[in-house]
Amino acid sequence: MAVIWRESGFRQDVRPPRTYLLGVIPWGRQSSSHGFTQAVEGTWEWYIDSTGNRGADRDDFSDSADFVGWYVDRSHRSNGIAKTDAYRNYLAYHEGHGGYQRGTYRRKPAVRRAAKEVADMAQRYRQQLRRCASHLG
Repeated sequence: MAVIWRESGFRQDVRPPRTYLLGVIPWGRQSSSHGFTQAVEGTWEWYIDSTGNRGADRDDFSDSADFVGWYVDRSHRSNGIAKTDAYRNYLAYHEGHGGYQRGTYRRKPAVRRAAKEVADMAQRYRQQLRRCASHLG
């Protein structure tokens, strides 16, 4: 949930900014990312091929939540990141598994700050979930 919060603010229609030809003509976008997870096309296709979820849509919250869970599992398998480590999982999510392995985030203070925000939000969500569970008995 914290990744989706950081990537889209829970808005399904988020897209990266457009680029402009000659500074005035709307051209393409800076990235193929969009939706709740801001997943790029290639990674979304990898998810679909891996899970067989052919009808998955980046604008669907349930599919997006499943995608993040799948990506965290892949990060655990490929990089040994604990599934509960929101900070490192976000670094791998943002930089890709190879980028995480190479440590590309070390040269990107903004990415490390974003990972800290994700980790802080994940902790808040954990606390809220515990409080809800305690009220249910």
